[in-house]
Order: sequence, then C-alpha cells, then structure tokens
Amino acid sequence: MKIPYIKFSSILLILLLVSSCSSSDGGGGDNFTDDDNSGGGGTPPPAPSAASLIFPEDNTECNEGDIIDETTSTVTFRWSASQNTDTYTVNITNLNSGQSEAINATTNQAPINILRGEPYEWFVVSRANGSTQTATSAMFRFFNEGPGIENYAPFPAQAVAPTRGANLSATTSSVNFEWSSSDIDGDITSFEVFFGTDPSSLSSIGVTAESSLSNVSVTSGTTYYWSVTSVDDQGNSSFSETFQFRIL
Repeated sequence: MKIPYIKFSSILLILLLVSSCSSSDGGGGDNFTDDDNSGGGGTPPPAPSAASLIFPEDNTECNEGDIIDETTSTVTFRWSASQNTDTYTVNITNLNSGQSEAINATTNQAPINILRGEPYEWFVVSRANGSTQTATSAMFRFFNEGPGIENYAPFPAQAVAPTRGANLSATTSSVNFEWSSSDIDGDITSFEVFFGTDPSSLSSIGVTAESSLSNVSVTSGTTYYWSVTSVDDQGNSSFSETFQFRIL
C-alpha cells in the first residue's frame, strides 16, 4: 500500500491557518478591559448623614406612651430620616442607674419599653450598608412621666471643666470646676461638689448656687475624681457620674 505523500510545506501552511483562526476567535480570549473586571473595585457608597431627634424632646417631660404597669411604659422614639441611611441604632441610657441599651431600626421610629419616673438620655447613630462610616445625632435628655409625680428631680450634672479624662499640665497647682445642669421645673437651688483621689470615697468640698467652684488645690502626678449633686427647692436631688482627670 502506498502512503500519500504530503509535502512538508503544505502541512506547515495548514498549521498556520489553524493557529490564526484560534487566536482570532472571540469565544475564549483573554481580551479583558478594565470595565469588564468590575467585581471588586466599585465606588463605595456615600456616608450617611446624622438624624435630627424629634421625640422625646430635649429637657422635657415625656407624657406620651402606652402604660404597661406602674413601673414601665412604651415610648415611641422618633427622629428625622437621614440621607444615605439604611439602618439606625437608638442608644438610650437611664441616668439614674447608668444602664444603657441599643435598639436597631430600619425606619425613623422605634417603640421602646422604659421605666416610668426616670431620667433618660438618648441619641441615634445612622448607618449605611457597605460603609463603615456612621453619623451620630445630637443627644437629648428627658424624664419619662411617672405616676403621681408633680415635681421632678434635676437632670444629673455634666462635666464642663475639667473634661472627663482630661490630662492637665504638671505645673497646674489648682483647678476650677465647672458643670452644666438642667431641670424640667427650673427650680435647682444648689450644687454640692465631691472630690478626692479615691472614687469610692469622695469628700464634700463645698456647696454653691453657681455652676462652678474655683481654686481647688491639686498635686502633679496624681489622678483625681469628682462628682456633683444637684438639689432643687423640693428637696429632690440627682447625682452625676464620677468624673476623672489627671495632673501630669
């Protein structure tokens, strides 16, 4: 049997044609563009904006809500919807006990069970899906109405100076204390300031009708603690948290 004779040059021509067709075929090529590779590098979502608190209002008595029993009621917290926001976190703190809780919401309101006749502080954090950035609202304080309350205790005082956790110069030999406080009834009569180096055993250093106390002696290299008790003309009182500062 005779084997067909094919010239080498003919075989080479066929191979070149096959190779040319394969490289020009668009079915499986590697000709990607930047636009084709869009899986991981898109534009991040815009940051959310801060919400504006609506209810309960600041420095007021909250007399709306559904009473559950003598100690608890359900209050619907409301705020304005903020831009570029998917979820909200309502942060609320009982100013007497210091107990805090955080409630998540997908709309601009949230019903929350809270104790009656207690002072609270609240604010809202706005969040956007796909973004690590957040935005925080202002902070409001209010009293949740309680049974038979005719006069409310002052809100706990807040430190103005020295600020919480402040580090003061080693050359400081005395400090001036300043705080802020408010009362729904507007009848605060006095403040008592407590001070010392042991937060569990502070000593009274003065009673004043002003929101400040001056020229308290301090020593370098020492951490100090202080707190304020606010008293109204009905004998109601409130106690601030214990603030801390250090003289370097």
